[in-house]
Amino acid sequence: MPEHRVGTQEEFEAARAELLVEEKDLTRRSDALAQKRRELPRVRVEKDYRFETEGGTRSLADLFDGRSQLLVYHFMFGPPYEAGCPVCSSIADTLDPNAVHLKARDVTLICSSRAPLDKLLTYRERMGWSFDWVSAGGSDFHRDLGFTYTAEELRPFLEGGVPPTVSQMARACGTDVLGYVTEGPGLSCYALSDGVVHRTYVTTARGLEPAMAYYGLLDRTPMGRHEEGEETHWLRRHDEYETRNDLSQQHLGAGPSRTSGC
Repeated sequence: MPEHRVGTQEEFEAARAELLVEEKDLTRRSDALAQKRRELPRVRVEKDYRFETEGGTRSLADLFDGRSQLLVYHFMFGPPYEAGCPVCSSIADTLDPNAVHLKARDVTLICSSRAPLDKLLTYRERMGWSFDWVSAGGSDFHRDLGFTYTAEELRPFLEGGVPPTVSQMARACGTDVLGYVTEGPGLSCYALSDGVVHRTYVTTARGLEPAMAYYGLLDRTPMGRHEEGEETHWLRRHDEYETRNDLSQQHLGAGPSRTSGC
């Protein structure tokens, strides 16, 4: 634990009161930004995407499952992967228990990946999740949203020197570096009205942090994320952490970015 200034209770309360003013301002600005997000122009989805699901081949409209809103997390699990991305897996840990609450607000939440459906369902069973997971491997769904890259597009990144975290994640997924970074994470949102699907929002990288609840909690701890300068990503699948509680000696890696996949 790094050294830090120690003050009196009165000094703490005064500084906390000043910070609270800024926190409340941030909350109000976040609410205003959320309103602007909802007011973005909607784009009609013209392409007839098809997905492999546990119930057979389905269209994008079918994935709403009787609701008017759809959230899709684009989970990094490409065709050559043997296991899902550990960072995406940590996100799925947050998404899974929230699916039932979203349903109560007329929102269906699913994950979509390009790996074959049987791989996805086997991995889902291992992780203990219950959300619906579809395979988009036979369509351009991920590609059209910018979440799949070609070898040519990735050439500058690969030739620039691959960060250790990328090699680490590729190994964890059972694929090579190119196979790993061909996939990208993202969240896309849709509305269904009179049988017509519109895309309403798309985000990636740090825009995914609302689904990474541990970061918001770490931001409130004395050491915060404590990720700067480390070459090994600290995140693991939830069944791969060491049983000991002392994780302070584990190396920590970058947040959601190209270097870590998500």
